[in-house]
Amino acid sequence: MIEQLVEKASVLIEALPYIKRFRGKEVLIKFGGSAMLDQEVRENILHDLVFMNYVGIRPVLIHGGGHAITENLKKAGIESRFVCGLRVTDEATVKIVVKTLSDLNKKMVRDLNRFGAQAVGLSGHNSKILSVVKHDKDGDVGFVGDVTAVNIRPIRELTVANTIPVIYPVGIDDRGDTYNVNADEAAAKIAAAMSVQKIMILTNVQGIMKDPKDSNSLMPSLHVEKVDQLIRDQTITAGMIPKVNACTFALRADVAKAHIVDGRIKHALLLEIFTDRGIGTEIVL
Repeated sequence: MIEQLVEKASVLIEALPYIKRFRGKEVLIKFGGSAMLDQEVRENILHDLVFMNYVGIRPVLIHGGGHAITENLKKAGIESRFVCGLRVTDEATVKIVVKTLSDLNKKMVRDLNRFGAQAVGLSGHNSKILSVVKHDKDGDVGFVGDVTAVNIRPIRELTVANTIPVIYPVGIDDRGDTYNVNADEAAAKIAAAMSVQKIMILTNVQGIMKDPKDSNSLMPSLHVEKVDQLIRDQTITAGMIPKVNACTFALRADVAKAHIVDGRIKHALLLEIFTDRGIGTEIVL
């Protein structure tokens, strides 16, 4: 019994230098994918955010909701179509995207407040955080936007007040039209604009794997200069590409640290931030 208590105390002592390092600093977390639909995983992530908030770290949460959007489109009789990984978004689709993301956002804010933090939901368009232009590199995919500017003021007003901003990624163009925005891109652009201390992208795999079929092939560290080659040789594929590109963009915009972390691991955020070894893949400049 005493040994277990001593071990717990040792864990707290190990965390102390990291608490000192990140206290008062902003850390951006991007959360999305199928993990959002798993209540246990989602609540573990939110509890980690509450802990970070209580020890003086300033988390900023950005979330997607692709799986929920697909389900709601299906219920509305709308087929989901993708071009180069982007959801083709017509006027009917963008309304469902916004409604779905708004509902998810309210639920996470409600849970964070229930767990003991102060949290406020923000949208990229209503709060005028994300300015966009219509994406045109892959043909006409409708109301899909590329981020051109970030207004950090509404976010920072919350972080300095020890309140967790919870942001969903939609933006507006210069005519006031609403656009769907890739959550990884939004996370990278906001992280860069805020010069956060760390960007952490949660996913449902261990990290970047040398061989996806080999669970022992995790790459704990990856230099940005090797990213393009790993994409060309298909070591990095599919949904991992925008996540890695988001980390690379943030690092080149002077964000200090970038990590891809398996959100399914209990207390993944705390393990990455507060332990000597960390988990997942760190991308370095």
